[in-house]
Amino acid sequence: MAFEDYKHKDSLVIVYTGEGKGKTSAALGLMVRALGNRSRVAFIQFIKYWGVSEHIFIRDIQPLFHDQLRFYKGGKGFYKAGELSEKNISETKHKQAAHETYNEAFTCASNSNYDLVICDEINNAVHDGLLTKAQLKKLIEKRAANTSLCLTGRNFPKELFDLADIATDMTKIKHHFDNRFLANRGIDY
Repeated sequence: MAFEDYKHKDSLVIVYTGEGKGKTSAALGLMVRALGNRSRVAFIQFIKYWGVSEHIFIRDIQPLFHDQLRFYKGGKGFYKAGELSEKNISETKHKQAAHETYNEAFTCASNSNYDLVICDEINNAVHDGLLTKAQLKKLIEKRAANTSLCLTGRNFPKELFDLADIATDMTKIKHHFDNRFLANRGIDY
């Protein structure tokens, strides 16, 4: 097929999933590329409420991009993850936070105000039962025609892969955590 036979899509669904490191990092790279193209970006983060390096970075660059960059941090931390879970947060509060974050993502994706909406860790929220697969499917299908969607996190539902235009499975080959080393600030979070 000749290059001139290729078509252009107005928007894409991009999935970064898998057990390996790099899903959020890839989404941040996508955000940087889109902002550099003068696109309007909404970065909606599920799960992570504690201070991570991307929060500081986005906070620091927001004044440069004004209304071109929207950041929303929802979630109440890891859900049912043993000692990694946040203490004294009920299942109801986790679900409420996930639904509020979903509503923010849905609004941003469906109203044509953004060229790219990144839903960081949404796949985890679906896998953990905080959101449903039907909600994720609705988000994909009801996004504005000009809005690309990036969905990150482990365990993207296999039955929804047909709705993705680009899907990358981050496969772990080796990670220092397996040898009982803690995550490094600026590298892992």
